Amino acid sequence: MQGKKTYQEKLFMSFRLSDRVPEDNFYRQLSKTLDMKWLYKATRSYYGLEGQQSIDPVVFFKLILIGYFENLCSDRKIISTASMRMDMLFFIGYDIDEELPWHSTLSRTRQLYDKDIFKQLFQKVLAQCIEKGMVAGNRQAIDSVFIKASASMDSLVARGILADGLTYADNLCEQEQENKTKLNDKYRSTTDSDARVSTKPGKPSALNYLAQVSVDTGGHVITNIDVHHADKSDSQCLKEVLEHTQSNLRANGLVIEEILADTGYSSGAALQCLEDKKIEGYIPNKSGYKTDRKGFTYNSNKDEFTCSKGAILSFISRVPGNGDRYKRVYLSSKNDCTACPLREQCIGKSFNKKITVSEDKDLYEKMSRKLRTPKGKRMCRLRGSTVEPVLGTLVNFLGMKRVNTRGLALADKCATMAALAYNLKKLLKFREPKPKTIKLGLPKPKMAEKSLFYTYIMYRFPQRMEAAIRCNYNYMLN
Repeated sequence: MQGKKTYQEKLFMSFRLSDRVPEDNFYRQLSKTLDMKWLYKATRSYYGLEGQQSIDPVVFFKLILIGYFENLCSDRKIISTASMRMDMLFFIGYDIDEELPWHSTLSRTRQLYDKDIFKQLFQKVLAQCIEKGMVAGNRQAIDSVFIKASASMDSLVARGILADGLTYADNLCEQEQENKTKLNDKYRSTTDSDARVSTKPGKPSALNYLAQVSVDTGGHVITNIDVHHADKSDSQCLKEVLEHTQSNLRANGLVIEEILADTGYSSGAALQCLEDKKIEGYIPNKSGYKTDRKGFTYNSNKDEFTCSKGAILSFISRVPGNGDRYKRVYLSSKNDCTACPLREQCIGKSFNKKITVSEDKDLYEKMSRKLRTPKGKRMCRLRGSTVEPVLGTLVNFLGMKRVNTRGLALADKCATMAALAYNLKKLLKFREPKPKTIKLGLPKPKMAEKSLFYTYIMYRFPQRMEAAIRCNYNYMLN
């Protein structure tokens, strides 16, 4: 007979939320691991002594964490999702009949607290990871990722004519569309003034922020995360990223010895920063860098170049470099190049030959030699396998694809909470490695000893005589 379930809502007189949440539930395990009681003292100065009670600081941070664990980029979705999940209610300390805070409370509280509170929470979880032995600390991999801002390109207006209300599309001609480098100097967003126009190869321009992430190569734990304006280069951010990462690790007795990064972090200033901090770096030089000048010989005593035809290129001036501190310019004489048979191949329609050399050439050469070694090649592979999966997890599964806030400070808070959620997941999944057992290799018995052993079996168990004889026979064959 076909069954039919009839449902009639009941009023339960006896119900405990803790009985309905399994012991192995993620949020139940997290509530045992994460201690946030220190937040009451840390956030006390943000409140007065009278008036309505605010949202509990611990409840606020737990709700924000739920948003990142569940990849929810909206405060409304956080509240609506938590209200339907018993394990989440148990995690934040609410019963099923209690009303959750209004979604706008999360937004106002996020703006109320300074980012130092968010950084302290991140550092305390990082300290737990270090205490568990998940972080080696001596080698860090660094990379960056764009985070979409909560603003569209239509909100861009020219900086000098804001009163006219002319938009980015109205003022931007085709020539300016091609020159993206100066776009942020001419236009800004009226929705989010801290967002900057940036783009990836093959993708359209968008208003973004730039997140810089440091990851430990030992346990793939995030040791630092910062958010910068999207129009800054990676090399410009390296010094600040190093200082913050060093501070986080030094507080737990760890010292950085090696840094792994991609080509975007290569510049004379960045390499000099590593030298000053006595940190071994593995950063490939940019593709445009030339280790030598084919057809030209440099004379260090006279500080000049000589071409294959004998023309002299003398030092002319020092100019500021793009990413380098300064560049030295060498120029040949017009008379030397006029009748040269290689003129078309060398300078084309120019009047003389110009060579520009970075004053940080020694740093680039040292890095180039280092990366050609077996260890250098191995470090380049290690960087990609360490930090890039972490960035993919943050963007695709932990709510860091787009920020639901406006302003650089709030974007930094969002990125910090995403990194915190990542480390907490790593912490809960971590298991202490089992001690390795040492196998003692005993010498193989000799033929006579084995024969005596099988003879003993035949004597001790006569009922299994046939099996013992067969075993002995097979041994003799082998």
